[in-house]
Amino acid sequence: MYKKICLLSCCILISSIGFCQNGKIETDRPDQTESPFIVPKKWIQIEAGFTATTLKNGFVEFLTPTILSKYGISKKTELRVITQLEGSNKKIYEIGIAEINTPLQIGFKTAFFEEKGLRPKTSLIAHAALQNINYNGIFESSNTKELALNFRFTMQNSITKNISLGYNVGMEWERMTDAPSYIYTFAPGFTLSPKWYAYIEAFGFINKSESPQHNIDGGLAYSVNDNLKLDISSGFGISKAAPNWYFSVGGSIRFKTN
Repeated sequence: MYKKICLLSCCILISSIGFCQNGKIETDRPDQTESPFIVPKKWIQIEAGFTATTLKNGFVEFLTPTILSKYGISKKTELRVITQLEGSNKKIYEIGIAEINTPLQIGFKTAFFEEKGLRPKTSLIAHAALQNINYNGIFESSNTKELALNFRFTMQNSITKNISLGYNVGMEWERMTDAPSYIYTFAPGFTLSPKWYAYIEAFGFINKSESPQHNIDGGLAYSVNDNLKLDISSGFGISKAAPNWYFSVGGSIRFKTN
């Protein structure tokens, strides 16, 4: 009898923090293609990871970690906060160094359409941030704050029971006075088993004042349970301005608030 009471108590405790319901966790990690799925109402979801990127100019950039925190405020909308610590090894050029830092982004994701026939499941994601921009050159030095905005439409079609196609289009501004970069992603996803998921992806950024960045990547995700997922991914650039390669590893967890 005592063992049965303990077992029942454990199940109640687990249920109270959300580890027994609402289907399998849907994440924006590990690919660059954001998911159209919304975090369930009154649930908190945290997606965190470490990323290392090597650039063509010899820089090595680190995001350690990047954390996306989500909270479902309704069936159709979630609030989002992105925080990250940025670091890099720097080369000093003749004209100086420009540094851009975006430590905090605040935004939302809202659902527009459910999948129906050829119409994809569609949501909109938008973020805003005040970023520090430091410039040290021969003739001037400045430290200012600039508003940075980004948005993208996230879409997904089910091809078969185990194959899906996710794709995004959007825009982002590092500084509102600069020309925007246009974002695209295209990612077939494959459910290999109830636990394993894999994807391949093409993604990039196009800016009229800069050379385009086109990339290819792929990765794996493992569902420990319905509310905990681990992932690993890597990719490389296929255009001159794109990074040489990147590597990322991370995980995602969710739980229900009372």
